Amino acid sequence: MAPALAISAAAAITATAVPAMAAPTAAAAKLPSVNYDATLLASQLDPGRPGTGTTSGAKASVLLVEKALYAKHLLAKKYVDGSFGSSTVKAMTTYQKKLGYTGCSANGIPGPTSLAKLGAGRFTVTNKISVGSTNSSYGGKRVNTRSKKMLAAADAKYAGRITLTQGEYHKGVGASAGTHDCGGAVDININGVSTTNRWKMVKALRSVGFAAWLRTPAQGFAYHIHAVAINDADLAPAAQPQVWDYYRGRNGLASHGADNTPKAYRAPFRTFEHK
Repeated sequence: MAPALAISAAAAITATAVPAMAAPTAAAAKLPSVNYDATLLASQLDPGRPGTGTTSGAKASVLLVEKALYAKHLLAKKYVDGSFGSSTVKAMTTYQKKLGYTGCSANGIPGPTSLAKLGAGRFTVTNKISVGSTNSSYGGKRVNTRSKKMLAAADAKYAGRITLTQGEYHKGVGASAGTHDCGGAVDININGVSTTNRWKMVKALRSVGFAAWLRTPAQGFAYHIHAVAINDADLAPAAQPQVWDYYRGRNGLASHGADNTPKAYRAPFRTFEHK
């Protein structure tokens, strides 16, 4: 996060050098920077906040993004407030579509590439996070590379084995309400797993950056664990609000009920990069 060192234009000029060649480097070094890590988290938390609440450490970066969207006539000036709320998500979706993105790549969550294009001549992007390949697998189920690393990290913390029943980029599953249509959301088999070990699995998943819950028949589901990768840029629109629900101690369902996880098996809110 150290500031870039600006290069003196005068120092760049020699008898044979062309000053214009060095000038873009000096200009780029003076551009403000957007912290992608923080901005990405804000895009998943701020839409659920009341009013114009902001995510810690993200406001300055979000303001730069919103000013760029405003300059492109995609966001009303009144929403340039440092909160990555629903209006900013909508504006970002429109911008992504203008770039030619569709589906999971036009979900309103800023991707590193679309954000860099938005910031051309306005800001640079630091602390980038990538989902990697969207065709990786874990136990035979499709996931992206980042989720695969997260699941492996959770597996290493759990004494048993994490086995997926449903992966990511899996469209058309009515019971999942669209949460698995894009990246970051997985379901985990817990048949034959003791109650204690089910909760231990939930804790292991949470400790590496998943918003994870044990789903039960009382909630209308067969027993399984549903997990959403926090700060996954490919989250489906239906999965994005689940990150906010988890952040505020809720169940990630339409009821927004209390988290059913016993306190002994909860974990602090964190992302994979800051676990």
